[in-house]
Amino acid sequence: MRNPFASHTDFGFLKGVIQENPKAMPSNLDMIFERNGHFLIGEWKREDEEVSTGQKILLKALALNEKFTVLMINGHSDHTGTVVDNYYEVTQSKLIVLGNGIDSLKDYLNTWYRYVNNTSKTHF
Repeated sequence: MRNPFASHTDFGFLKGVIQENPKAMPSNLDMIFERNGHFLIGEWKREDEEVSTGQKILLKALALNEKFTVLMINGHSDHTGTVVDNYYEVTQSKLIVLGNGIDSLKDYLNTWYRYVNNTSKTHF
């Protein structure tokens, strides 16, 4: 996080705002890259932190778009340091293990970037 004093936005004030679906709430994303109209999204979760049902629906829907690559990263990066345990690609039906560790994640991000930078294909 560039600003260590930034806090998460509390969307509680929007509860019930969608009259047709009062349970609908916004979701935040922890990481996003864009290159040539392709997007890589990363959602970070600490050990024992759950993904809400709404966030699962959102991430799976984004993963259906061929221009989106969606990652779920077990770990954290904050004032205490950075930890990357396993990280996964989100698909409609499952999580696919991609690797573990900071260096592995960095390699994956560079591979993704090179791929979308040098191809007209639609998905990494």
